[in-house]
Amino acid sequence: MKVVSTILATLLWLTLFPLTSWSEEQEISEVRRIIRGFDRLDTAYIEPQHYLFTVMLQATYTYDFYTLRSADNKQSISFAPDGSFKLGPYFGWKWFFGGYTFKLGHNNFNSIKTEIDLSIYSSQIGIDLFYRHTGSDYKLRNVSIGSLLKERMVENVPFDGIKAGITGFNIYYIFNHGRFSYPAAFAQSTCQKISCGSWLAGIGFTQNSLDFDYERLQELIDEHLPNEEVKLDSGLMFKSANHYDASISGGYAYNWVFAPRWLFCASGQLALAYKQSTGETGGDPDKRHFSLTKFNPNLIGRFGLVYNNMRWYAGFSAIIRSNFYLESRFSTNNTFGSMNIYVGYNFGLKKKYRKKK
Repeated sequence: MKVVSTILATLLWLTLFPLTSWSEEQEISEVRRIIRGFDRLDTAYIEPQHYLFTVMLQATYTYDFYTLRSADNKQSISFAPDGSFKLGPYFGWKWFFGGYTFKLGHNNFNSIKTEIDLSIYSSQIGIDLFYRHTGSDYKLRNVSIGSLLKERMVENVPFDGIKAGITGFNIYYIFNHGRFSYPAAFAQSTCQKISCGSWLAGIGFTQNSLDFDYERLQELIDEHLPNEEVKLDSGLMFKSANHYDASISGGYAYNWVFAPRWLFCASGQLALAYKQSTGETGGDPDKRHFSLTKFNPNLIGRFGLVYNNMRWYAGFSAIIRSNFYLESRFSTNNTFGSMNIYVGYNFGLKKKYRKKK
């Protein structure tokens, strides 16, 4: 975040303050050249933004899905809160874009939940920043505990014994940045005129925490299945787990211009992450801590559908992230992301695009 703030501050400084001397102009011109290089493009494939300002209304749906499996895969339980809908206005000027959203529907004030997802798209570099800490509004989903006829009786039952958090970032480089435009699909700041794709490569870091009350889960199962002898596998009897991973990723993205001013984008990245895990299990106090280090995969998917005639734009976008952790006792998978539907209007035509009278 500090690097991003520095870049934005530099851009603002260059915009507001004039140059005063030849040496200063030479130095700052070099900075401008480097910064503008991040958005260098081939105008035969990509149409640059014509306007200085934009206003947009966006609806966002966020989701979070957590799955626990025993080591022998005999038992697995998925947890997920109900999806969250938010709506709000946004305003943009040149490189700066921000807004405010408010939650639609019922607000659960007993659930402390914080969600921050920020993606920055330029021609060459993309940055994802995410911070999510859930509350106590999870429900049991997709339960497989060995009692096939009774499993549906505990599905969608509220469960307040799990709390999860994830913090991290991804930075990736777009190789064919002159002809392929991520901003056209996800930032609406350019228009892709000819179908084109690009290979991607990046690095990332993620910290994932999980607090799990397995005793409360056993009580819940006993309560809803009183005539069944269903016991949790020992691999699922843990109290907490913390995962730290550093990853390198590679992938491919493609912009399909299937009609004039229409664009569909699909992008996928597979990351190989070096992960270190620590945690606390139940049972014998002398054997209740564990620490593991190994390589596991992560997945990132992006999809976008956009109509953009430069003045008006509208579309749909989705970002999906899935992190896998394979332990000796159990495995976990955390899938989270967001979907957006938006409509916007650009105004304030730039000088070079104004018709000369």
